[in-house]
Amino acid sequence: ATARRMIGSILDLLGGGDGPGMISPDKALPGRPDKMAGITGLKHYVLNNDIEEVPDGYEEAVFANGCFWGSEKSIWRLPKGIHSTAVGYCAGYTPNPTYEEACSSQTGHTEGFRVVYNPAEIS
Repeated sequence: ATARRMIGSILDLLGGGDGPGMISPDKALPGRPDKMAGITGLKHYVLNNDIEEVPDGYEEAVFANGCFWGSEKSIWRLPKGIHSTAVGYCAGYTPNPTYEEACSSQTGHTEGFRVVYNPAEIS
């Protein structure tokens, strides 16, 4: 029964189960107008670059796969061309959700991470 419910939960998230599906914008948590404190000027712990900066000639890619920690870490191992990575929440309706809010299924977000990269060095 537990395995059956787990599969049902996965299908609910994908919109193919019997559950309620994704929250509608009018029922999502209200969130807040300000981004998380301490982000402005923050240096990447591993790469030591400003995590908000996108240098001239660099591009951004966002990957949303449900859990950002392991995925972001794999990018740090690439030999060149990566300026910075940053984890956060993708899509959704709640502005600037907290971790607890995003995990509540009441915001419409999924976990993801952003990569700032130099397309002349890596693609």
